[in-house]
Amino acid sequence: MIIRAMEFHDFTDCKSLLEMMDDNKFVFKYKHELERKSEKMLTWFITVKLGITTRPIPPHAADNKKMDLLGLYMIVERDGGYRSVTDNNTWPVIAKDMGYEYHDGEFMRIIYAMYLDVLVYYYRFKSVQEKAIDKEMMKEEESSSVGCHERS
Repeated sequence: MIIRAMEFHDFTDCKSLLEMMDDNKFVFKYKHELERKSEKMLTWFITVKLGITTRPIPPHAADNKKMDLLGLYMIVERDGGYRSVTDNNTWPVIAKDMGYEYHDGEFMRIIYAMYLDVLVYYYRFKSVQEKAIDKEMMKEEESSSVGCHERS
């Protein structure tokens, strides 16, 4: 299975896992394996890529309950992403969906911001950057092929 073989050595590995998590049926089918891999991905991203070594992964709530970061990611993405959830003030609802109380909404927002938002932002930035590079390469190819035809 591809998921079990995944390792995280650079951001393209993270990007591959994030793209797999776009498919809700896939996530539902392989949830337990994806939970383990997403924790490994976050560990690599936060400690190696960002150099932050002071955040426990996975984080725990006050009652020492382990946070389900994959579940939090999936619910926030389903509801439109960090900005949408924050603008609509639906963090308390997300807390309840995650098995916490409504008053834990701010805790959910902070956990998402500390662990997931930076990863999602970087993923989207890299995706846009890749598209811009591809577009630029296509323009260069078009202009070089036009130049070749004019010389003929």
